[in-house]
Amino acid sequence: MDPKDHGRGHFALGWLALALLLVSAFAIFRYAPLEKVMLEVQKIFYVHVGVAWNAFLAFAVVCVASIAYLKTKNRRWDVLAAASAEVGLLFTTLVLLTGPVWGRFAWNTWWTWEPRLTTTLILWFIYVAYFLIRSGVAEPHRRASLSAVFGIIGFLDVPIIYFSVRLWGSHPIVLGKGGGGLHPMMLQALIITVFAYTALYVYLTQKAMAVERAKMELDEIKEGLREGAQA
Repeated sequence: MDPKDHGRGHFALGWLALALLLVSAFAIFRYAPLEKVMLEVQKIFYVHVGVAWNAFLAFAVVCVASIAYLKTKNRRWDVLAAASAEVGLLFTTLVLLTGPVWGRFAWNTWWTWEPRLTTTLILWFIYVAYFLIRSGVAEPHRRASLSAVFGIIGFLDVPIIYFSVRLWGSHPIVLGKGGGGLHPMMLQALIITVFAYTALYVYLTQKAMAVERAKMELDEIKEGLREGAQA
């Protein structure tokens, strides 16, 4: 692909993500009705779920890219895994920041060691460790291999988080009209918000991949200089 075309595509994706986030903000604060119990506090639900779903998507991409790297040893897969993990860690941080605001109203406390919060915190620590591995191993292929293994193992926590409410459940659930689920307008706002954060995920991942590719090229230059010095 022509670098200029790639740059224009990335630029357009950035504007698309911004537009969707603005539409999402309108849907959350002007279109979706107030929930009868939590009132304005419930509005954070849309952002909380939007970033949570895309954190799961990010770590799923890490897992797939890590498997592909271990199979092919192609460092482009490692670049994708590292970039996606970086955005996933950012989104997981947002999950952990927005969750307690919601929980403060539901449980009258900022934090409780209920299953979903606890397993999400564990996920955050797993991928912090992922980046500690990446920063602590100098040799590129060994770093990529260790990171890939850790990225695959770390993803195992995602289904645990997802099913934790069904298995142990005490996570607050926001109900809509009639108490049986989300009001249709709330559901529409949620869908828009999820898509908005998906566009943001793709945009940020592309940005992070550009940084990782620069690091990979630097590693290759260093390796070439090392081999030249030994010759």
